[in-house]
Amino acid sequence: MANYYRDNDDILFHLRNLDLSRVIDLKEDSFSEKDQYPYAPKNSEDALDNYDRVLEIVGEIAGEFAAPRAREVDEEGARWDDGVVTYPKGIRETIKRLNQADLAGFTLPRKYGGINMPITIFSAAIEIVSRADASLMLVFGLQGLGDTICKFGSEEQKQRILPRFATGEIMGSMALTEPDSGSDLQSVMLRASQDEDGTWRLNGVKRFITNGCGDISLVMARSEEGTTSGRGLSLFIYERDEDMKVRRIEHKLGITGSPTCELQFNNARAELLGKRKLGLIKYTIYLMNGARLAVAAQSVGIAEAAWREAYAYANDRAQFKQPIRKFAAIYEMLTDMKVAIEAARSLVYETSRIVDIKEGIEDRIEKHPDRGADLKNDLKRYTRYASLFTPLAKSSAAEMANKVCYDAIQVHGGVGYTREFDVERHYRDARITNIYEGTTQLQAVAAMGGIIAGVVSEWLTEFEENLDLESLGETFAHAQKMRSLLEMAISYIKEKGDSTYQEYHSGRLVNMTADVIDAYLLCRDALASERKRKVARIFVSRANPRVKSNFDYILADDRSIIDLHAEVIDQSEAVV
Repeated sequence: MANYYRDNDDILFHLRNLDLSRVIDLKEDSFSEKDQYPYAPKNSEDALDNYDRVLEIVGEIAGEFAAPRAREVDEEGARWDDGVVTYPKGIRETIKRLNQADLAGFTLPRKYGGINMPITIFSAAIEIVSRADASLMLVFGLQGLGDTICKFGSEEQKQRILPRFATGEIMGSMALTEPDSGSDLQSVMLRASQDEDGTWRLNGVKRFITNGCGDISLVMARSEEGTTSGRGLSLFIYERDEDMKVRRIEHKLGITGSPTCELQFNNARAELLGKRKLGLIKYTIYLMNGARLAVAAQSVGIAEAAWREAYAYANDRAQFKQPIRKFAAIYEMLTDMKVAIEAARSLVYETSRIVDIKEGIEDRIEKHPDRGADLKNDLKRYTRYASLFTPLAKSSAAEMANKVCYDAIQVHGGVGYTREFDVERHYRDARITNIYEGTTQLQAVAAMGGIIAGVVSEWLTEFEENLDLESLGETFAHAQKMRSLLEMAISYIKEKGDSTYQEYHSGRLVNMTADVIDAYLLCRDALASERKRKVARIFVSRANPRVKSNFDYILADDRSIIDLHAEVIDQSEAVV
């Protein structure tokens, strides 16, 4: 039987070696529920066993049920007929199976019917589901909307809505984007107004809404009349009724099993989530950061599926009387693909662990304000880390997935370009990962603040102090040299004091940062495994020249593209 958790040695490695002790203590509130719920863990060992058993169920459903249906899901696609959206049969069947397994309330507290899993375990589950079918993740993963309601909603809202998420009775969507406001969410103009009795009404259009046909939507709308900035936006809970119409669904390159909808709100009744004016600057940022981490995990899952297809084909396909895997050009590609996936997985799981600790500290301060003073510095530190690592993980994992899927087609040769093999589907599905929930370019801008402010150096120093990485010899010595180049590049850009120059090099600096952090994470992994020592050695040998190349370009101070790009690309000024 196929189990997409049990057959993945690298996920198993992380679950056995990743230090989740603090995550568990915070998530379980020092095991305060052990006597209240018979299935609540009694200690850390019990919690880890729970995580293992839950992921085994996810892996079985993904491997045995979802994966065999994925091709038909892609071919059938989501359908729209006169305002009614229908999921492909395979999606409907798999979601039913996941709900029957009590996996719909994955991260929700037990008091609302959830199973109280940490984000780290949710990321692993999203990866596993995405390997089976990337479209399925966009239905399964959106249960994370419940976390936003759980964090910011009133107790009445939580009691009324969250148990229905936990049973799978309802599914959700995040309705943010509009036809004229894609990445620029401050320009959202869908109106929210109040009746005389205080009832909120929504009017306007949302576009590119994943699973927009869902039962519950978190809708960002302009609640403050006459405003044009993010301060005039609030977030609303909307439960589907006749006053919202799905005008159409998009015809997409990939993830065709997931409906991407255009929505028309016609005086639709809604309720405020949290406080007015905090819709973008607090609630939506939280919501989108969760979505970005989910996309990072999805990227790793898609890449894992593509790599396995490529590896199997390279073993089976013989040319010149031997399997093509034995040719250096092919085994180099396969090795680079595998190492890149494992580096991205380490980054995604570390990011998830950081977010778990940050969220856990916030919850503990709220539940036990008398102990809050001791945790405030920790909260500030982990908030800085989460703000840096989340866009870093999303951008680097998405770019990795696109490269791995591209190479997987190349390994297949001509048949990879046909629908005979699944790599072309993985290639199409991967292409959205570096676009939605914030493009790679916007993630670079988001990460730059933490990089320039020294957060990456703070994390690297703490990392070095807590681990005996010197025992890795030359591999870690090279990783340290990469760190030195990164920090010199950061200092150089800071000294320039030129925002245009900083923005111009943001992608290069973020790529350097991802390479250095990945190198350190793989060195950590290498302390627990001889095989991981080899992975770390290969990664560092590949990353070192990339970091050096970016460093050299930044310090060359070549401003020619900044100065000349308009003359080169502006057709109205082209020289004949």
